[in-house]
Amino acid sequence: MKKTIQRKYARLIARTGANIQKGQPVKLYASVDQYEFVTILVDECYKAGASKVMMEWDYQPITKLDYRHRTLKSLSKVEKWEEEKLKLMTEELPCRIYIISEDPDGLKGVNQEKMQKARIARYPIIKPYRDAIENRHQWTIAAVPSYEWAKKVFPDLTKSQAYNKLWDAILKTVHVTEDNDPVAEWEEHNKTLREKCEWLNSYKFDYLHYKSSNGTDFKAWLIPEGHWCGGAELTKQGVVFNPNMPTEEVFTSPIAGKAEGKVVSTMPLSYEGQLIENFWINFKDGKAVEWDAEKGQSLLTKMITMDETASMLGELALIPKNSPISESGILFYETLFDENASCHIALGAGYNDTIDGHLDMTNEECRALGINDSMIHVDFMIGADDMEITGYKDGKATKIFENGTWAE
Repeated sequence: MKKTIQRKYARLIARTGANIQKGQPVKLYASVDQYEFVTILVDECYKAGASKVMMEWDYQPITKLDYRHRTLKSLSKVEKWEEEKLKLMTEELPCRIYIISEDPDGLKGVNQEKMQKARIARYPIIKPYRDAIENRHQWTIAAVPSYEWAKKVFPDLTKSQAYNKLWDAILKTVHVTEDNDPVAEWEEHNKTLREKCEWLNSYKFDYLHYKSSNGTDFKAWLIPEGHWCGGAELTKQGVVFNPNMPTEEVFTSPIAGKAEGKVVSTMPLSYEGQLIENFWINFKDGKAVEWDAEKGQSLLTKMITMDETASMLGELALIPKNSPISESGILFYETLFDENASCHIALGAGYNDTIDGHLDMTNEECRALGINDSMIHVDFMIGADDMEITGYKDGKATKIFENGTWAE
């Protein structure tokens, strides 16, 4: 891929995704094999006004070695220096940029129970720092290809062919071409998503009912003080940013603990570097009570039982089947992309920014209104070609989706 278009993409991430403010620090997370693109991105961060860029590197083969050789006690401990870094983050409020490129099967064979127990042990120490930066800083997630990921997506091509084809696909989803103005295209895209949100918000639905012929028959109740979001978001300081690049969704957080029925997945879920495929979940009294998967059953169970509230919903997201990512016909094996090809829901934590007036509310106040609180937030896709979604307000039905796309 030409360096000129990579730089154009990097500039978009820094200025439209994170919207780095002059003098603001940046924390950049990436895999070590992405050093070439990251070097370009760091340069664009400084050009956008960053005061400093702090790197956090990872590498899946080393992660696998850690889980193989380290003790559970060692993996579970949050070191003093780690906690000091988290504390500094709450004081400096850096932009956080995540560059994803992982192999969907890159952690296959890792001891799932060991991984789960380590995460559970670390979570109570890390959580207060995450809560402290809620709605107070910008963050964005974007992707670049790796050879392993590209071969998973395009197995019949050579490594270099697959790599270049995945680059092309990614750039298309984020509206970057050699001769366009991606910033202007993102502004127009965000406008379209805002219009959909305004339409949904005008109804103030009590609950939604999902149905499709694959077995999905599911109801989820909405928070009366809630609203639908999509595209760009706003920090408490009034800074606009785009957390997901790409994005095609409008979403809200339902009432934690109030959902009924069965949902059937329509795409594989890549979770913790492993795949869960062809699964379904039954909800009763708002909680997942029964589930099964053709592949990754034990991993699905670990996810749903991660903590007491991981079995409840944190998000409902609407994406029509004719979205650009869906029409590409590509299964990316990466939730950032695949969730934007299909309606999806998420288990675990909800979003405070789906509550009216959330910028002036505490986390506890948002939780009291119905936002779920969990150590996980995992999206999985349930959209189908014949999916129907109906919204109900005071018993009156309004068709939202018909045959997998917007009814209006």
